[in-house]
Amino acid sequence: MGLSIDYSAGECSHPYTHKIFILTNYVLLGAASSCIFLTLSLRLFPSFVGFLLILLHIITIVGAISGCAAAGRSAPSARKFYGAHMVATVLTAIFQGSVSVLIFTRPSDFLNHLKSYVREEDGVVILKLAGGLCVVMFCLEWVVLTLAFFLNYYAYMERKEINGGDMRSAKVGDEEDLKNWPWPFQV
Repeated sequence: MGLSIDYSAGECSHPYTHKIFILTNYVLLGAASSCIFLTLSLRLFPSFVGFLLILLHIITIVGAISGCAAAGRSAPSARKFYGAHMVATVLTAIFQGSVSVLIFTRPSDFLNHLKSYVREEDGVVILKLAGGLCVVMFCLEWVVLTLAFFLNYYAYMERKEINGGDMRSAKVGDEEDLKNWPWPFQV
C-alpha cells in the first residue's frame, strides 16, 4: 500500500514525515467517507443542505487523495499540486469546523434542514457522531497542512543545497554596499 514507500534510494531525507503525512491523509479519507455514510443514513436521497454536506466531504476526500498523490511524486512535479492542496485543505478545514459547531449547537434545527426520515432522537445521535467526525477532520486537516508545509520546506531546502551549495552560512551582502547607507544603519 501507500505506507510501504521505499526511501533507500536517497530520494527523501524525511521519510517519517512522509509516512505520517500519508497516514494522516488516509485517516482523513476514512473519516470523510464515514461522514458521508452517516449523512446518507439520515436520508437516502439528501436534501439541498445534505447535498452540500456530502459535497464538502467529497472535496475533503479529493484533497486527501491529491495530498497522497503529491507526496508520492518527485519534487519537481509535486510543486504544482502544493498550492492547490493547501487552498483546498484550508477551505475544507474552515467549513468542517463550521459544520461541527453548527451540529453541536443546534442539532434539531440542522436535522430539520436535512429533512430526515428517522426519529428526532436517533437523528440527533447520528448528527452528533457526524459532528464528532467533523471535529476530527478539522484537526486532521490542520495537521495535514502543517506536514505539507514541512515537506515542501524540506524539498525547497534540498533543491537549494543542490543548486547553490550550502546557503545557511552565506553572507547577506558585501561590506562595500553597507558603507553607502546612512549613519544609523551602518554597523
